Amino acid sequence: MRTKATLALAGALMMAGCVGPGGRSMPPGPTGRPFSAVPGPATTADRPRPARQPVASVPLSALPAVVAPGAANAALAGLLPANDLSTVPLDAAQAGAALDAFRISCPSLVRRIDTSGLTLGSDWQPACAEAARTDARDAVSFFRRWFEAVQVADGRAFATGYYIPEIAGSRQPRSGYVPIYGRPTDLIEVDLGAFSPTWTGKKVRGRVQGQALVPYHDRTAIEEGALNGRAPILGYAADPVELFFLQVQGSGFIRLDEGGVLRIGYDTQNGRDYTGIGALMKSRGLLGPGQSSMQGIVAWLHAHPEEGRAIMRENKSYVFFRELNGAPQGALGLPVSGGATVAADPKFVPLGAPVFLSMDRTDANGIWIAQDTGGAIKGSNRFDTFWGAGEEARAIAGGMSARGTAFLLLPRGSYERWRALRGMGQASVGSTPRP
Repeated sequence: MRTKATLALAGALMMAGCVGPGGRSMPPGPTGRPFSAVPGPATTADRPRPARQPVASVPLSALPAVVAPGAANAALAGLLPANDLSTVPLDAAQAGAALDAFRISCPSLVRRIDTSGLTLGSDWQPACAEAARTDARDAVSFFRRWFEAVQVADGRAFATGYYIPEIAGSRQPRSGYVPIYGRPTDLIEVDLGAFSPTWTGKKVRGRVQGQALVPYHDRTAIEEGALNGRAPILGYAADPVELFFLQVQGSGFIRLDEGGVLRIGYDTQNGRDYTGIGALMKSRGLLGPGQSSMQGIVAWLHAHPEEGRAIMRENKSYVFFRELNGAPQGALGLPVSGGATVAADPKFVPLGAPVFLSMDRTDANGIWIAQDTGGAIKGSNRFDTFWGAGEEARAIAGGMSARGTAFLLLPRGSYERWRALRGMGQASVGSTPRP
């Protein structure tokens, strides 16, 4: 999010760190994901969905690498040339979906400043021009021709999943229902980069108290009424647990009691750090065998309402929504695609770039496009796969916890340029050589 990206789901909940906007930017992102899916019956506590059982696969081995500790971006973390894509098995249909998503990202990709330090916008122009002319049926040959695979840092990847949830709710207040808030009028967002170049890309959120900017209200304060009169209410959720996870996802559908559907997406967040409650529950011995998926966590929270509310409040982060009319969007402000969009850390993966994941479960394998970010998606080789909307998406995302190897796909020649710049003492593309 998220940024606009959606946050990571099962793995982030278990291990305390997507969207992205809360991606999950978007989504919080979060997803073949066509978002044309029509919402089905609302998900409720009475109808838990089991996580889908994964099909195992053997990931490609990562290359031995010396990792620079605490590297701020991919250019400093280090690159290694990986296998030529002609030697990597690619699924034609999945690659076709990735090509469609790549086309959507191109207008942003060619004009954005790449915070990974690896590319310039002009580097992507030839591939983007060719993508506009390439049929999805030729996607495999397109990626093999125009991109080279590189390993960032040690290449060891961890992937979770997110989706577009649907919950029951109402436009009107009802007994037991909880409000779904829009952006508060007193929430201040400060771009620190405007004060110093060393803070470029960093923001803080808070509220003005007297003459000071102080942290914004946390989850507990908000749930106890701190926003009364300070934030619009878009609607009301029938189940606070489902609303909590909708915030984790960053966007979703509200199946209204009055009829119809309210679609909401990530707008902003209160500035508090995100805490994965699954990690807390696991460390405290609250989750038994088979309960570590999202579905298992939800079931425990419903079975222990008082303890569950206290645990959810330990995640002080709170997401504010806006009503959506178009297709769900990721951190780029562009539509995201189920089965093709992935949330990543833009300091290590250029937003809009393709990534090849070779993981220990088949549904995470293939080429994904980094179109989203997430509050829990930080560092090199950390990804959150987006699966769209519906029960199948919920089943896959809810149990997604895959490990393997990630290869970033860059325009050909990028690795040799990076190596040459490093030899000159230049940290990244566009930076000033060290004296």
